[in-house]
Amino acid sequence: MNPYQRYVLPKMIDIACGTSAVMALRAKIIPQATGEVLEIGIGSGLNLPFYNPDTVSAIVGVDPAAQMQKLARTRADDIAIPVEIIAVDVQGIHAATDRFDTIVMTFTLCSIADPIAALQEMARVLKPTGQLLFCEHGLAPDLTVERWQHRLTPLWKPLTGGCHLDRNIPALLAAGGFEVVALSEAYLSGPRALTYIYSGQARPST
Repeated sequence: MNPYQRYVLPKMIDIACGTSAVMALRAKIIPQATGEVLEIGIGSGLNLPFYNPDTVSAIVGVDPAAQMQKLARTRADDIAIPVEIIAVDVQGIHAATDRFDTIVMTFTLCSIADPIAALQEMARVLKPTGQLLFCEHGLAPDLTVERWQHRLTPLWKPLTGGCHLDRNIPALLAAGGFEVVALSEAYLSGPRALTYIYSGQARPST
C-alpha cells in the first residue's frame, strides 16, 4: 500500500462521504435498522451515530481498509450499542447463514471488486425475514451523464480506491439475490456524474 492509499485516501473518503447532503441521507435510512446489524464497508464509522439503541442490539462492521478503523472505533465508543469491527471484506466474515436481521450498505457497492458475489454472501447471512438498507451512488438515467460516467470511471477508480461511477445498483441487487421493496432515486448537488443516488430497502428474493 502506497502513502497515498494509506494516509491521503482515507481522509478524502471520510470528507467526501461526510458532506451535509450525504449525512442527511444516512440520517434517513440508518434508523430503520433493527436487531443484529451487519454493516458492509463501515469505513470510518459515519453511520454509527444514526443507529437507534432501542431497536439495534449489536453491530458487526466489516471493511478491508484497516487504515480507516481508528476513527471508526472512536465513533463506536460514543454510541450505546456493542460494535465489532473486522478488517476484512464481506466474504471474510464467515458468519452463520441467516444470522443478521439487518444489513446496511452505504456508498460501498461502488468499490467492491465482485459486487454480485458480495451481494450473494449478504443474502446468505441475512435472515429470510431480514432487510438490506442501502444508499449508493451509481448509473444515472440521463444518457449524457451516463456516457460521462463510463468515460470517467477508468480514470476515477485508481484515485478513489476502486470506485465505479457507472454501476447499475438495482440490477446488481437483483443479480445478487435481492428484491427491492422501496427505492428513491435523485441527484445530489454537485457534478452529476458523481451524484446520482439510489437509496431504499431490499429483501432476499424468494
